[in-house]
Amino acid sequence: MQILDGQLTSRLIRDELKLKVAQLITEGKKTPHLAAVLIGNNGASETYVAAKVKACSEIGFKSSLIKLEDSISENKLIQLIADLNADIDVDGILVQLPLPKHISDEKIINAIDPSKDVDGFHPINIGRLVQGLPAFVPATPHGIMLLLEHYRIDTSGMHAVIVGRSNIVGRPMSILLSGNTNPGNCTVTLCHSRTRDLPSFCRQADILVAALGKPEFVTADMVKPGAIVIDVGITRLPDASKKSGFALRGDVHFQEVAPKCSFITPVPGGVGPMTIAALMKNTFAACSNKN
Repeated sequence: MQILDGQLTSRLIRDELKLKVAQLITEGKKTPHLAAVLIGNNGASETYVAAKVKACSEIGFKSSLIKLEDSISENKLIQLIADLNADIDVDGILVQLPLPKHISDEKIINAIDPSKDVDGFHPINIGRLVQGLPAFVPATPHGIMLLLEHYRIDTSGMHAVIVGRSNIVGRPMSILLSGNTNPGNCTVTLCHSRTRDLPSFCRQADILVAALGKPEFVTADMVKPGAIVIDVGITRLPDASKKSGFALRGDVHFQEVAPKCSFITPVPGGVGPMTIAALMKNTFAACSNKN
């Protein structure tokens, strides 16, 4: 069993981007600028956005953090996005999800200029992804592909089973793994909450991607020997033994499952850092399109 180390791989990608940004500065070209919009006081969202802003600083990107009260109206948020779209210095825009219930995720995502949609959620980018055209790929699936690529895992011909059909992870992951690429060229099964006898599908997987948001849902009896297991989930569970008062758990019961795997991602330190690395790559690409 080998750990797919997202921390290490993310650091290598960030170091590469840092060198590229230094080269841009030397050549007198524009440096990437990411604008992050955070609404309300969701602790997990604040942590995620802080990590993204920190990554920008380490690489040499400019970043703007725009914090808003959760009482902001949908129209005012759309106007803010319009202003960011018009700002020629801003290359990438991300609006941290989830949003307050009175604001439509769909309307906000659609309001972002596709050329600045570094989260890769806009229908135009998703449509281009489906057609195999250049596009901003959603950061988490993109990060997973970068991780498989770093460890030189040849996925061609493998059966990939994805548990979870969200537009953020599950669906784009199925497109990427089924594409004529390497990593890719998999036969893909996309499972979800209505799948009958889910464990039997999981046991068929050469690559199992767990992205359903249920802590330690995937147990050893659901994984075939030698499988590659990608754990996308991350849930905070109360833990009095921790200084923070909580522990982080993935969708996979790591201690049970790890001994059966050829490769597995840990939580934390697996997919999470790779999501941020992919976001940074998307932001750099958005700036490069201008340069």
